[in-house]
Amino acid sequence: MTGTGEATPLADFLSKALATVRPLPPVDVDMTQSTGSVLAENVTNPGPLPAFDYAAIDGYAASADDLSGASPERGIGIKVLGDLSASSWRPVRLVKGTCFSVAAGAPLPVGADIVVPLAWTDEGMATVEVRQVPRRGHGVRRMGSERTSGEILAHEGRRVTPQLIALLAAAGVADVVVRPTPRVVVIATGDELVDTGRPSQPGQLIDVNSHLVTAAASEAGAHAYRVGICDDEPDALRTVLDDQILRADLVITTGGTGTGPGDMVRRTLSRDGAVAFDPVAVYLCETMGFGTIGPEEVPVVCLPGDPVAAMVAFEVIARPLIQRLAGAEPVFRPSVRANLTEPVSSPNGLREFRPVRVAERRGGGYTVAPLGPTSYTLTGLAEATGLMTIGENATRVPAGSTVDVLLLDRNR
Repeated sequence: MTGTGEATPLADFLSKALATVRPLPPVDVDMTQSTGSVLAENVTNPGPLPAFDYAAIDGYAASADDLSGASPERGIGIKVLGDLSASSWRPVRLVKGTCFSVAAGAPLPVGADIVVPLAWTDEGMATVEVRQVPRRGHGVRRMGSERTSGEILAHEGRRVTPQLIALLAAAGVADVVVRPTPRVVVIATGDELVDTGRPSQPGQLIDVNSHLVTAAASEAGAHAYRVGICDDEPDALRTVLDDQILRADLVITTGGTGTGPGDMVRRTLSRDGAVAFDPVAVYLCETMGFGTIGPEEVPVVCLPGDPVAAMVAFEVIARPLIQRLAGAEPVFRPSVRANLTEPVSSPNGLREFRPVRVAERRGGGYTVAPLGPTSYTLTGLAEATGLMTIGENATRVPAGSTVDVLLLDRNR
């Protein structure tokens, strides 16, 4: 496909698909089971955090006024009234010229405004000599100093992370309202496909797509189910779909989207008009399908059969739909502006998402390097850390140009 002006712009195709899909209905879940989900409601702090004044370090809880003037040359001795651990619960109070030995996490005695580190003392038991005085408030965590009662701990739309779980647990939050993790079913179609694990023979192709797309959907935050290979038989496809839509929030198929006599997915799903197959102005992807199937109107995305094209189509169509179902915003991957190291050419009339390597420069910013002849191979895809976006009207992009890049993997 070289771009004839008849293809649907990607923005139009995606906007129509996103308008069809709604975030999944919210559910109330145990906070520890919410990791990876998106909050459907604000989470409010039920009480002050911390809930009481406590010692942040091991040492001696004292009043700074009682230790004024202490120095390594002239230590000040004060009486130790007792020891407090993190499990101490009886309230205690300082009197003038006294302190308590405290462990980190111990409730702070009334009247204490500092915790003197052990290293600044002689570590005495009945009395202790303090040789250096910290600033008032040192080693102390005051009630409500992190978050006040009624304050919003996390806003609607935020994805729950282990770090957020820690904050919610510390605040005493037991349950949260989230969007369920989308359930995505992945089906590869084609009589020529065989399962991986053995070399393919002439007339056979290893099923790459179902593994690729299932992994991509999982990485996008979905519960992804790989159905595997479906033969090029309309009845077989209908049977698989009827079985799978009962547990799916989104169905993704690969292969069979073209206009040839063997393109079974298109012929089967477009028959009743529920799934539309449009030429889309995206390089390599050519024709993709989108619609809904079954009584529950489960959305279905039909991706091309070429593995690299399927991955590109997943990134620009299916991944945003998964994010929409999950209630996440934004629905797109993060992107950066990067300096192109080598000139590239691109097909006229098609938006290209070319696999590239992205690197951060020492002085700030990014550079992007094309992968050359391997750009649209599985080897190139495995090496890519980004997808460089080239517009429909750009047939040549000179070296040194600033381009937009979707970040795929920032760990390499």
